[in-house]
Amino acid sequence: MDCPACKGVVVVAEYQRIELDYCTKCYGVWFDAGELSLLAERLNLQGTGLTVNEIAALPEKKVAEKARRCPMCRKKMKKVTIGSAPEVLVDVCTRGDGLWFDGGEVGQVLGQLKDKRAAADKQGRVIDFLGEVFHVRG
Repeated sequence: MDCPACKGVVVVAEYQRIELDYCTKCYGVWFDAGELSLLAERLNLQGTGLTVNEIAALPEKKVAEKARRCPMCRKKMKKVTIGSAPEVLVDVCTRGDGLWFDGGEVGQVLGQLKDKRAAADKQGRVIDFLGEVFHVRG
C-alpha cells in the first residue's frame, strides 16, 4: 500500500491482532475498519463513536487541504474532526474501508485517551504500546 498523503512506503506492524499501517516518510497511519473496531474493543470504547461508519457519518470539515484517496478503494476520502481540545482532522473512507491519520494525529487522540483511561491493565498496555509507537508521553 502507498501512503495516501505522501505516496511513501507503508509498513505493517502488529500488536495483539491490531495492525498498524505506518508511513515511514510522513509518519501517517492507516487503520482498516476492522482494526479500528478491534482497537475500540481493546480500549473498552465500544459505543463511543470510534468506528469507521460512525466517523464517516460526521459532518465534513471544509478545509484547504487537498482530498486524499483511500488506499483500499481509491475513492476520495472525507475530512472530519474527532476528539476534543484540540479537535483532530482525519480522513475517512466514505465506503467504510478505514481511517487515515496524518503524522502526529494518532498521538493527539491517544493523548486525550490517556488522560481519560480507566486503570484496567489490558487497556493501559494497549494505550501505552500505541503511545510508544506514536511518541505520546503519559
